[in-house]
Amino acid sequence: MAISEPSFTLGIEEEYLLVDRDGFDLAEAPAKLMEALRARLGDQVSPEFLRCQVEVGTRVCANIAEAREELRNLRRAVAEEAARFDLVPLAVSCHPTADWEDQPRTDKERYEVIEHDLAAVARRLLISGMHVHVGIEDENLRIDLMNQATYFLPHLLAMSGSSPFWKGHDTGLMSYRLTVFDNVPRTGLPPRLSDWSEYQRSIEAIVATGAIEDGSKIWWDMRPSVRFPTLEARIFDNSPRLEHTLTLAAFTQCILRHLFRLRLKNQRWRIYDAFLIGENRWRAQRYGMREGLIDFGRGELVPFPELLEEMLELFAEDAEALGCVAEIEGGRDILAQGSSAERQRRVFADEVAAGATREEAFRGVILSLIEEYRADL
Repeated sequence: MAISEPSFTLGIEEEYLLVDRDGFDLAEAPAKLMEALRARLGDQVSPEFLRCQVEVGTRVCANIAEAREELRNLRRAVAEEAARFDLVPLAVSCHPTADWEDQPRTDKERYEVIEHDLAAVARRLLISGMHVHVGIEDENLRIDLMNQATYFLPHLLAMSGSSPFWKGHDTGLMSYRLTVFDNVPRTGLPPRLSDWSEYQRSIEAIVATGAIEDGSKIWWDMRPSVRFPTLEARIFDNSPRLEHTLTLAAFTQCILRHLFRLRLKNQRWRIYDAFLIGENRWRAQRYGMREGLIDFGRGELVPFPELLEEMLELFAEDAEALGCVAEIEGGRDILAQGSSAERQRRVFADEVAAGATREEAFRGVILSLIEEYRADL
């Protein structure tokens, strides 16, 4: 039976950390701040696991232009309302110096259950991420495209790394967030599944035992959304720059459209074992864009600039059709500027070279993150 073309609509979710405007330490979101945000944004805003976090989500967007306006409005609203309480949002995956042991959890039943189930693993989750939903209405098609799109998840992670520091130390990684999150069960690369019914049976087998309530407790790097007819890419670190977030969202959209076009021609992307994709995932987590990823077809490490140009050529037709040519070409800007992790390290090194103490240098890093958040508003 023929499958109609998916809508390829977009939805973007981001989690922000709140810091004190003067000291730059993490700060709890006051109840009145959440009330003000709900009054302004409705159900597009919600608290997160820790009280120092706020989550926002766009409405369903027909294209990247709508997503830009939605996300800009959300970011602006959080910044403006937080300022009334002397707080500032950061769109970054880890605060450079904060200690997870000092952060209280949000008082909400779902989060109480998570903390009970995950114990100390949950309490370490002082991390924030970004999720991209792409409208894929057919259930079996969601699974088919997820199986193939997994190949590209390390490429997306490499561009998004924004968590080099943890508790005042340089971890040596571009995405330390993923190291923390990988301790949570039911995370990592999605398994290869034959169809929607196999996915449903797998979820129901766990739910039937009472171990989890539903599929929302499945936190793979890409998953069929529980609430929406979408594929949800969850591999990303947060991007301080709005335009970089949009670049990553546009790439996700183009990847899925390209794979659908292959299907129409009775073709598909080769599916490699998770062990192999996992090696690229680690390389992206550790080195970002700087040491290359493995091209398994060629059997060699390929520099990321070459991979990026290959992807831009591969997805050119899809970007044209989806109206996001400028956005995916923004990948060159990320490469030129460096990922957020690289930019943070650069600021820290420059501050130290200018005579700053480590504490002062980290303040400089946080100030740069604040400025990047504001830059596109």
